[in-house]
Amino acid sequence: MSKQVIPDKRVQAFFRLIALVVVCVGGWAFFHWQNNGLVVTSYEFVSAKTPPGLDGYRIVQFSDLHNKDFGKRLLAALQDQQPDLIVVTGDLIDNLSKDMEPSLNLLEQALLLAPVYYVSGNNEMKSGRYEELAARLTGLGVTVLDNQAVTIEHRNYSFNLIGISDPLFRRAKGERDKDKIIALVKETIEQKMTSPSSSGLNILLAHRPELFSTYAECQVDLVFTGHAHGGQVRLPLVGGLVAPDQGFFPKYTSGLHVRENTTMVISRGLGNSVIPLRLFNRPELVVVTLKR
Repeated sequence: MSKQVIPDKRVQAFFRLIALVVVCVGGWAFFHWQNNGLVVTSYEFVSAKTPPGLDGYRIVQFSDLHNKDFGKRLLAALQDQQPDLIVVTGDLIDNLSKDMEPSLNLLEQALLLAPVYYVSGNNEMKSGRYEELAARLTGLGVTVLDNQAVTIEHRNYSFNLIGISDPLFRRAKGERDKDKIIALVKETIEQKMTSPSSSGLNILLAHRPELFSTYAECQVDLVFTGHAHGGQVRLPLVGGLVAPDQGFFPKYTSGLHVRENTTMVISRGLGNSVIPLRLFNRPELVVVTLKR
């Protein structure tokens, strides 16, 4: 008759501890990767308004950095995309963590790759440091495009780049979002259409995707937005679970959306703010190539 061997309780406790450590380390590594593992998403914007000289023009977008420091990884990813233009669609800094140095250091280096254009987000307004940030960005050479527009020239062709500030700035003045956006964009388009080299292509930088119907009413061709953080947690067949100003199961959190003649690109963003966790929603760099 064989003798049953009963494991020592200390051995059992040791293996339980090892299992717990493995689970904790594995969980930490997974969530760290979800919050910090950069992903590059590429789209093509095909339009008859894209002239031959702008065919293949590459616009790299990032949004909602919230002062997050990726070290050299984000700059390397920007460089790999060989941008002709870099656009930043708000929340460069964070209301809860107001150290703007990581963001400013990144843009200082990004300017060596391509011109950089920026519009504000809600966190810039809430931080109370927008004026300081705008001044420092301008000092670096970044174009602050809040409620302004420029004509971008490239190979003897051009397109209009229009920027609008976050709605919190307008609400503070008692202005209605829709009226202000439509008036600004339409006035800009009418002015810029007089340029002899203009292709008639109008691109808008804005922070909030939930105002898509207003952007479409403006009849801009392409809009870059952010703000939704990809819905924080993304599930198959469901998409994002929650987004600022859209609540649970939001409609606009990521990807391309088309309404009438307007295409909107939504960046899932790079950083975190109130909710410190991303799940199946890694930090995103967006690349849009203009095609004829």
